[in-house]
Amino acid sequence: MQSQDVAPRPAPASGSASDPVVDVEQAEAALVEHYPRLVRLAYLVLPPGLGRNRRVLTAHALTQRALPRGRTATPVIPAQSDGREGDPGYAFVRLQVVRTALEAGLPLRRKAWPKRSQLPPLLPQVWGLRLFPRSGGADELALDQRLSALTGPARAAYVLRGLEKLPDSDVRGLLTAAGVTDVDAALDEADSAQAEYALLDSPEFDPCSLQARPTDLMRRRQHMKAALAAAAAVAVCGALLGMPGDGWGPDGAAAPPYAQNPSARAALDPALLLKVPAAAWESSARTDFSVWPARGDLTGDSALLRRALAVWARPGETVQVSVTPGTPSGGPSGPPQLLYAGTVDNARVVILYDGLRIVRYAEPRDNTKGAALDFARVDGAGRAEASAVVLGRADGNVRYLTAPWVTKAADRDLLKPGSDATGLALTGGTTAPMAGPAQSGPCTSWNVLQLTDASGTRLLTDLGELVPARLTTGRPGSVKDASGAGALRAWAPFACSLGAMRSAGVRSVNAWAYAAQPLPDASGTASWVCTRAETWQGGGERVLAQFHTPGGKYGAVAAKAENVPACGAKDPQVLAGVLWKSGAGTWYLLAAGSRGTSSINASGGVRATANGNLLAAKAKQGTQAELKGTLEDGRAVSGLR
Repeated sequence: MQSQDVAPRPAPASGSASDPVVDVEQAEAALVEHYPRLVRLAYLVLPPGLGRNRRVLTAHALTQRALPRGRTATPVIPAQSDGREGDPGYAFVRLQVVRTALEAGLPLRRKAWPKRSQLPPLLPQVWGLRLFPRSGGADELALDQRLSALTGPARAAYVLRGLEKLPDSDVRGLLTAAGVTDVDAALDEADSAQAEYALLDSPEFDPCSLQARPTDLMRRRQHMKAALAAAAAVAVCGALLGMPGDGWGPDGAAAPPYAQNPSARAALDPALLLKVPAAAWESSARTDFSVWPARGDLTGDSALLRRALAVWARPGETVQVSVTPGTPSGGPSGPPQLLYAGTVDNARVVILYDGLRIVRYAEPRDNTKGAALDFARVDGAGRAEASAVVLGRADGNVRYLTAPWVTKAADRDLLKPGSDATGLALTGGTTAPMAGPAQSGPCTSWNVLQLTDASGTRLLTDLGELVPARLTTGRPGSVKDASGAGALRAWAPFACSLGAMRSAGVRSVNAWAYAAQPLPDASGTASWVCTRAETWQGGGERVLAQFHTPGGKYGAVAAKAENVPACGAKDPQVLAGVLWKSGAGTWYLLAAGSRGTSSINASGGVRATANGNLLAAKAKQGTQAELKGTLEDGRAVSGLR
């Protein structure tokens, strides 16, 4: 690649009145939501000469460093109905990814300091393994060879056309902003490569779905021996220097770990584990995890239970530990309750409960290496939230342990509200494996767990944690389980947005259709839906205002926010807007507030006012506007951002 193809990075623009301002939070939200796409973009633009392992790590490093340092301006990108291209945060991080990926291919100069992207990434690093995407077919290999023959700017142009579906005018603007000096030459060179854009979505170019192989084992063994010898010398010197006569230690007067401490010893004694009788829940006033009986084929395996308790109290360096946000990860203060001990697929699993947390210990069936320990906060769980716990995940499937009061279990695709649920066999409270929600790639299905008991039917979705999240519908403060035909139809267009709420300690997610808006140019009626995720820790709530046009399969995220009362029981008011293009080709700013909104005012790129909770005003493509609303009681409400 010729070094003159890419100009030095321009100084940050101050922005103009037409340029949207992007802050760190907005860019971070876009990066997290579209992370797999951005990493794939970086991987394809990076020069293949780096090697597949370094390309993978560099692609992740460049994407993770794409956030702005403060507030910055980015050129307007045409707004589309899917919400991604109209997001200034996504436009900014995509530009940063393309710019740094092009810089990574520049040759090093003797009289100039190298750019950070030209050096091997400090993070992420995986010691002892080489990572590379899964191999594709002959077509993917041929495309990779053709891309490697292109210059960096031409390769970027090809990828932006094929992966991002950008027209040449937008490709030209993006490459210019990324520092490419001869954009016309890059586009002409990209034309010379056969347009097989569908292959860019192949696993061959997916740096988020990886295979692993060892590095040079003999060299690593030599380095390990040298490191062990150095560590032994340091340990001996440290012991000699740390032997003063007064006997001070780092823990002062504290006893050695768990030595002769009654509470600590009781917490580690498998014989003292609390095991609730099988029928206790039928007469108890409580319906939560405290009345779950101990189940599984290994409840009498004292050695397994002892290992689980010991690892909980003192997880070793090789134990994989995961903790949901806001969950303490310390050891038990006393004997916990045993919920399950048994064999799940190729692992031995123990599930324990201490009144605050669910803890799952898992180890391989043939040894104790590779053990895992997972924590989830569940204090205050009621009958609905204490309906199921994840036993294990394997090959994209999930297996659950259900509450003793559950009588039926089924698998339902949330994207297909008219289809029947598929029954799941229940054996000792354990479900047969069911397909989990899509983790990456196109969202073509979203499988949820449907449980039935004497109180009714409810839906639970796996968001990557121990306890699945409860799905509800209705106005905040009076929500109900999403179980009827109407609730299923309400959730279907917005099921895929649940992916943005993974690994956040989510307790429940509610979908509330807060407004219906007649569209200009006789285009039917659109619905405005607010989805709010409540967490176990009581903070970090995530709110999405979504817009759904008639006949559309998916809703579009119009606005998002975290740690706000909007759309919640304490303050159900919500206001959001979106740019929409009618079938006649006219762009409009559409905005809707919840019930009780008396007027809406738009300022900035669009100036308009409307009485009531709906606003529709003509706008230009890429226009940015600020929304303010007034409630019937005189309070002001701002639009979600």
